[in-house]
Amino acid sequence: MDRDGGRRDESRGRRRAVLEMNAKVDTEQLRWQCRRGMLELDFVLERYLRDHFATASADDKRRFQQLLSAQDPELQVWLLNGVPHDDPAFQPLIDAIRGI
Repeated sequence: MDRDGGRRDESRGRRRAVLEMNAKVDTEQLRWQCRRGMLELDFVLERYLRDHFATASADDKRRFQQLLSAQDPELQVWLLNGVPHDDPAFQPLIDAIRGI
């Protein structure tokens, strides 16, 4: 019994290490995607990733990843100029990114 318990603990430890490594890789990939053609966009996106992404809801994490697929002119309009996103579900995230 002690032997099996040790194996389970070891297996859990390995799974936890893999999950942590995957999370780190995902964050590094997101950090790279935050690098844009405009320094202002880099600043607000990287600040959100650094300060808020880890504690964001699963929906906000998914929306953030979707935002990163948008072109710079669209991001500029939403994040820097304050024009509302066409999908109202994105607005709380955009406000958080803008620091409002």
